[in-house]
Amino acid sequence: MPNTKTVHVPHLGGIDAAYQMPHVYDSSKPTLVLVNSFTTSSELYRQQYANKELTDKMNLVAIELLGHGQTRTKSENFTYWDTAIMNLQVMEALGISKAFVLGTSQGGWITVRMALLAPDKIQGIIPLGTSLDYESERTRKLGCWDGVAACTGPIDKWTSNESTPDFQPDQDYCDFLIDIGFGKNCPQATRDTWRKIIPSNYQGDDGRRRARMAAINLRERDGLHGRLFDIRCPVMWLHGTDDVVYSVANAEHEIKLFTNSPSADLVVVEGGAHFLSASHPKDVDDALISFVGRYA
Repeated sequence: MPNTKTVHVPHLGGIDAAYQMPHVYDSSKPTLVLVNSFTTSSELYRQQYANKELTDKMNLVAIELLGHGQTRTKSENFTYWDTAIMNLQVMEALGISKAFVLGTSQGGWITVRMALLAPDKIQGIIPLGTSLDYESERTRKLGCWDGVAACTGPIDKWTSNESTPDFQPDQDYCDFLIDIGFGKNCPQATRDTWRKIIPSNYQGDDGRRRARMAAINLRERDGLHGRLFDIRCPVMWLHGTDDVVYSVANAEHEIKLFTNSPSADLVVVEGGAHFLSASHPKDVDDALISFVGRYA
């Protein structure tokens, strides 16, 4: 995207990590790192970039995960732990010593991994519309999606020993992601925008491989329940009642597992979709201003 910059970090033999920093960095203000959802990009937080009330209070830095947006590495295989390490290295490269981290869906478990790996650097975490389990039967019984089934189709479709120079995700895939993330009744402008962004980020053979590995990471990730005891920073979990991927019931259970956090609060947003910062930006932004202002 035009506003995306890259910084080179050493993990996995070298990563060109893409990020957006919509305003000049001000070391006197706290910093919020933003982590995007599955096969989206830093453009997910465009409404946050435009909110002057929010950007007056904090620096925003959106880092695109491995396999997402314009981030590139020569390693075809990577995990969410690798992305968490990369994000911490990006912070270091940009001269950011401490930050809060917000993550949507898969970004939620990146926030936890960053806090586990660098507790001295992460001041608080804000998971949005997420689950901190693997794709388990427990979560399905609590009303979450069947992520194994949802990811297997795309993984099979995107796996090939043949070169695929003409690859890009088709419109059916784009609409599937838009429907579950932004909501089936999202504005047509939102649908049109993401029908362009998603294919543009996954072009050709390289794009197919990155999309495939992103889906494998989602389907086969490790759960974090046993590690939440070790989170010592404040937690504010935001979750929409209309989230069709992960349920409020699951969030209500998992927020209680942060037994050593100085505060661990669940904020339920009525009518909120899975990509909550996009469907209900004012609710999210107001909660961020309060949370970061309290703990910065």
